[in-house]
Amino acid sequence: MIALRQVFRRLPEFPVLIAGLLIAAACWSFIELAELASETEAHAFDTSILLAFREAGDPDNPLGPAWLEEAMRDLTSLGSTVVVVLITAAAVLYLGLIRRWAESLFVLVAVGGGQILSSLLKLGIDRPRPDLVSHLAEVHTMSFPSGHAMLSAVTYLTLGSLLARLAPGRAAKIYVLAMAVLATLLVGTSRVYLGVHWPSDVLAGWCAGFAWALACRLAARGVLGRGRESRRAA
Repeated sequence: MIALRQVFRRLPEFPVLIAGLLIAAACWSFIELAELASETEAHAFDTSILLAFREAGDPDNPLGPAWLEEAMRDLTSLGSTVVVVLITAAAVLYLGLIRRWAESLFVLVAVGGGQILSSLLKLGIDRPRPDLVSHLAEVHTMSFPSGHAMLSAVTYLTLGSLLARLAPGRAAKIYVLAMAVLATLLVGTSRVYLGVHWPSDVLAGWCAGFAWALACRLAARGVLGRGRESRRAA
C-alpha cells in the first residue's frame, strides 16, 4: 500500500487530479449553499449559529467583552476591498521589482478576477442581510455570498501558495499556508460575529474563493510549465 501511494505521488497528473476533485467539491458545495440561500425562510443551521454568537435572550449583545467586538471589526477589515487592493498592489509591485513578472501577473489576475467573480455572484441571489440580530458593522450590498470571506480566501490563499512555493523547507511552507488559512477563517468568522452575514453566506464565500484560487494556481502552473519547456527547447 505504501509503495502504491508513492507511485501515485510521482505521477505528474495525480496532484492535478486531486486539485480538480477539490475544485469540483467546492463548486458543488457552493451550489448546495446557494439553494439554501434561495429559500424564503432562514434555515435552522443559519439561525442557530448566528444566535450562538449573541447573549442568550439578547440578540443585540454579542458574546465576549467590548474589546472582542472591536477586534472583530479590525479582523473583518482584512477582507475589505480597500485592504485587499492595498495588499495585492504591494505584492504585485514587489514581484515586479524583483522581476518575477509571471508571478506578478498571476497575483493580479487571480485577485482581480476573484473580485469580479464575487460581484457577479452577488447578483445571482438577492438574499437580504440577517435581520435576526443587530448589525455591528456597516453593509451596503446583498448577503450571498460573503464578499469578505471570498476575497480573503482568494487573496490570502493565492499569496500563501505563492510564498509557500518560494519558502525554504517544509516547516516554512506549512507555516505560510497555515497563516493564509487562519487569516481566511478569521475574516469569515468575524462576519458572522458582527451579524452582517448568515453562516451559509460565509461558507459559500470560502468555497467560491478556494475554488477560484486553486483554479488560478492550476492555470498558472500549466502556463509556467509550458513556458519552461519552450525555453528549454529553444
